[in-house]
Amino acid sequence: MSRHAVAESGALRTSPSPLESARFGRPVERLTVPAASPAPLPAVCEAVARSQADVVILRYPAEHVGWFAGLTALGRTAVLADTLVYWRLRAGEGRAPRPEPGLRADGPPGAADVRAFVRRTFAAYGNHYLANPLFDPAAAAEGYEEWALGSAARGGCVTLRGPDGVLALATVEEDGPRTEILLAGVTPAAQGRGVYAHLLRAVEDRAVSRGAGEVVISTQAHNTRVQRAWARYGFEPVHALLTVHLIRPSAWGPPPR
Repeated sequence: MSRHAVAESGALRTSPSPLESARFGRPVERLTVPAASPAPLPAVCEAVARSQADVVILRYPAEHVGWFAGLTALGRTAVLADTLVYWRLRAGEGRAPRPEPGLRADGPPGAADVRAFVRRTFAAYGNHYLANPLFDPAAAAEGYEEWALGSAARGGCVTLRGPDGVLALATVEEDGPRTEILLAGVTPAAQGRGVYAHLLRAVEDRAVSRGAGEVVISTQAHNTRVQRAWARYGFEPVHALLTVHLIRPSAWGPPPR
């Protein structure tokens, strides 16, 4: 989810999620409360009450620490799924590593290579879908592949290649003055060798070349290892969201056919 949608857009946003609905075989709706939104908890509760979806995936600013208790009284099962943290870098000010012989930045690989890379790199990564017992973990993993393939098809993909092929990959969304990294990782065989910093440099260089003023990235709060890497590079934390899945009582039966 883009930082603009969660941090800068002032309106309470409710929308069906056809991709997630198809992936998990039941109606899913997204409800987002941006940081700039003046919407109080009663407005959020009203939006949830109007929803006919089996699962409402609600994201709201983490500073609303008292909201979760109110969400448990809506007649739906409230599952606290994750805390999403956003970090920001002023483009051109990163602590980039020196170029390394044998490493080169490149564009998107073929679809088969993207799919294989995501499977190798993100197979064990925990995300908010895994908190929901109604969601198949295998289907959640397929979502990463779908996400990466879509970005690669649009040209929003940066790779690092070495002598043995693709070592690291980042998918990006480029919107005006901002480049947002959606998915980034280093293949397991190349981890622990400083490759990730070179991937960040490749994305930052791309952002500077197109005149972007900042690079944004996000992850679940439990992923402290990658956040340490961001801090070393020069990113700073700017925003946090809580993710809650609100499950309607009838959804606990067999999924609709």
